[in-house]
Amino acid sequence: MSNSASESEIVVGLDIGTTKVCAVVGETHGDSITILGAGSMPCRGLRKGIVSNIDWTVRSIKDAVDAAQMMAGVEIRTVYVGVAGSHIRSMMSDGVAAISGGEVTRGDVERALEGARAIPVDADRQILHVLPREYIVDAQDGIRDPIGMSGVRLGAKANLVTAATSCVQNVIRCAERCGLVVADVVLEPLASAEAVLSDDEKEIGVAVIDIGGGTTDLLLYVDGGIAHTSVIPVGGNNITSDIAAGLRTPMAEADRLKRNSGCALGRLVGDDEEIEVPGVGGHAPRRTARRVLSDIIEPRVEEIFAAIRKRIEDTGLLEQLSAGVVLTGGAVLLEGMPEAAEEILGMPVRIGFPAGIEGVHQAVQGPQYSTGVGLVRYGAHAIAEARVRNATPVQSLIRQKISSQIAEAEAEARDKSKFWAWLKAAF
Repeated sequence: MSNSASESEIVVGLDIGTTKVCAVVGETHGDSITILGAGSMPCRGLRKGIVSNIDWTVRSIKDAVDAAQMMAGVEIRTVYVGVAGSHIRSMMSDGVAAISGGEVTRGDVERALEGARAIPVDADRQILHVLPREYIVDAQDGIRDPIGMSGVRLGAKANLVTAATSCVQNVIRCAERCGLVVADVVLEPLASAEAVLSDDEKEIGVAVIDIGGGTTDLLLYVDGGIAHTSVIPVGGNNITSDIAAGLRTPMAEADRLKRNSGCALGRLVGDDEEIEVPGVGGHAPRRTARRVLSDIIEPRVEEIFAAIRKRIEDTGLLEQLSAGVVLTGGAVLLEGMPEAAEEILGMPVRIGFPAGIEGVHQAVQGPQYSTGVGLVRYGAHAIAEARVRNATPVQSLIRQKISSQIAEAEAEARDKSKFWAWLKAAF
């Protein structure tokens, strides 16, 4: 939806997660994003980021979109949808293109990235993103933006993100059954990074760890480009299941205990602190030490961060993450989570909150809204790029006209200087 009178656009991010569906409505004007509204509803239709029950998922999407529409006062038709899950894979690929006019244009860049995309993938998989890491113009490497540079050969090193086609199609089908048009499907940790990272962090190297209900997503930035992305199939729901089994309490009560009284580090809990644990099947509630709860949570949190550290070490990029780690996602609100991450990962850790937004930002200020806000930001960038691409032929004509006018003026000046030189010599 767009307002043709101005350059503002309504952009909607739809985060379909394992525990909740979140719709965020933003209005973009230039580089600024104003949040108009948001809606969040519990979801039971996904398992580890993958749709397992379409009807339940559709119901949650409809409720979240209705709540966001009511708050924002706009009708939602088009959405940018997030996708995650253990089916996500990433790999590096190279592409090459000849620089047609001696100067790199946007078309040359697109052809180089198309070359990187042209690799065989399994029949049941599709390429979600081609994320450029660096460009090479002739023998010069490490280039971030090659447009306008002179050369004859352009190379691109890119990170290809692939996903299971059926998983992506099921997410799209759920949105379409709610009467929505899916503008694009976006990798969720990529969206989260858009919302919580600064340019400086991307430049000096940073890891984004998005801990959701069913999965933990990892994204590594090195030298300003995306160097690695992967998904670990463990999340906050595993902690809830451990509490339900360990304390013999229903899942809903285990989740409440985790949110209200849970702690990821036992040493942060006082010896005299107690909690009330509801019983199962009519059994009376009982009181127990809060440390018992943290003793259940801590091993699972250690397992999650140990798996992340192993994944980062396998990439060989651990030493290049000078900015450390940014934690985001609903599960990082657990007390002691940053301290546990710092101990196991051996890097500085902060919790990432959506930044650089205006409007009703209090509606989306928690880390659990990072993906939804990031999807709005991703959509705003996509719309801006489409505008530039559509305007490129006109800009090219203008540039050509200015260049020819400058050349004519220079030739005229040369002719005048030659005339005066001849005049001086003659007299």
